[in-house]
Amino acid sequence: MALQRIDHADDHMQECIDNCLEAAQVCEWCADACAGEGEEMARCIRLCRDVADVAALHARFMARNSSYHQELGELCADLCEECADECTQHDHEHCQACAEILPECAESCREMASS
Repeated sequence: MALQRIDHADDHMQECIDNCLEAAQVCEWCADACAGEGEEMARCIRLCRDVADVAALHARFMARNSSYHQELGELCADLCEECADECTQHDHEHCQACAEILPECAESCREMASS
C-alpha cells in the first residue's frame, strides 16, 4: 500500500514533494537520453543530474520535516530554473519535458522556502 499523505505535510508541502519527485524522474530520463546526444549536451546532463539529486533530497527532507528543508528548497528552485532554461534550448523530447515540468517545481520549492 502506497503512502497517501504525510501527516505533517499541508497541501503546499505535499504538492512540492510530488513536484520534486516528478522533477527528479524527468531529469534522470533527460540526463540519460542526453548522454547519447554528443558533447554539446554536457551542461544539460550536469544540470539534470544536479536537479535529480537535489529534488529527491528536498522531497525526503520535507517528508521527514527536516528543519533544513527551506534552505534546500531555495537551492532546488534555483537549479530547476537554470536547468529549465538550458533545456528550452534543445529540441529533444526529453529536454522539452524538463522545460515544461521544472518551472512548476521551482515555484512550489520557492513557496516552501518562504513559508
